[in-house]
Amino acid sequence: MKIEFAPLHVPLERRLQTAAVVQWVFSFLALAQCCLAVFVLLCLSDYWPLALLYVGWMYIDRDTPVTGGRRCYWVRNWALWSYFRDYFPISLVKTADLDPKHNYLFGFHPHGVLVAGAFGNFCTEASGFSRLFPGLTPYLLMLPFWFRVPFFREYIMSGGLVSSEKSSASHILSRPGGGSVAVIAIGGAPESLEARPGALTLQVLNRKGFIKLALKHGAHLVPVFSFGENELFDQMENPTGSALRAAQERLQKVMGIALPLFHARGVFQYSFGLLPYRQPVHTVVGKPIPVEQNLNPRREEIDALHGLYLDSLSQLFEENKAHYGIAAQRHLNFI
Repeated sequence: MKIEFAPLHVPLERRLQTAAVVQWVFSFLALAQCCLAVFVLLCLSDYWPLALLYVGWMYIDRDTPVTGGRRCYWVRNWALWSYFRDYFPISLVKTADLDPKHNYLFGFHPHGVLVAGAFGNFCTEASGFSRLFPGLTPYLLMLPFWFRVPFFREYIMSGGLVSSEKSSASHILSRPGGGSVAVIAIGGAPESLEARPGALTLQVLNRKGFIKLALKHGAHLVPVFSFGENELFDQMENPTGSALRAAQERLQKVMGIALPLFHARGVFQYSFGLLPYRQPVHTVVGKPIPVEQNLNPRREEIDALHGLYLDSLSQLFEENKAHYGIAAQRHLNFI
């Protein structure tokens, strides 16, 4: 394989963008493990009382990830995130005003490999969420497992990440006075196994839990499509029925996390590595679907709203795809 190296003379701005993305990839792939290792070493050192105190803190603070988390506006506004945004670049596109008197459930599609669009737009202020949607506070839902990792939990909560447990979403969507947004990657971990350039397959046909949540709390539904999300990484071929896919699905069922074997570019060369490609990501927020509160929705009501949501998502995609380089004959595939 011929290796294409990066040029020696690269503008400082681009070097800073690459450094910001290296930090982001590291935080996704290795920061939790490093935090756990530090905690274990602390337990085995003369400073073990500090570890004991932190265990006590985790116990006292155990409900925070399911009660809105603990965001830090200073972290969300780090200059680092502006460089992260510009690497791709990432943009947030508004198609309709959202009344802050209501709570909203954003359905984010597609999941992609590392949900770069969701992180950049909803866990930082780099793309101007608060400016575009004044009065709204976004919460990106993440697997509960990560909130049990010492120290790492504090970092991810600072950006506005919260647990994806049902009680967590219910807490956000039931807040009086409105203004809260629960952002859910509807396809979840299984959809990441389909993420590769050109993919338009969404795992959404049998996912109706978010519809029931919206009905129970009267939260308005908003489809969100992130154009370019699947273009950031290549992935090893893992067709349904293959040994690799079977192993990935087994891991997902046991641990709740998927393990897509992805690759893209490196820091000093463009031929292989774990950094995403420099491809634009345009996250388009659709028009809200009004939802009347129904504490005990019937299956027919859930199915009807689910169908309406899929129609709205398809319409959002069709109305915007030409702007972002997708051919007219290509359409979303729901499975």
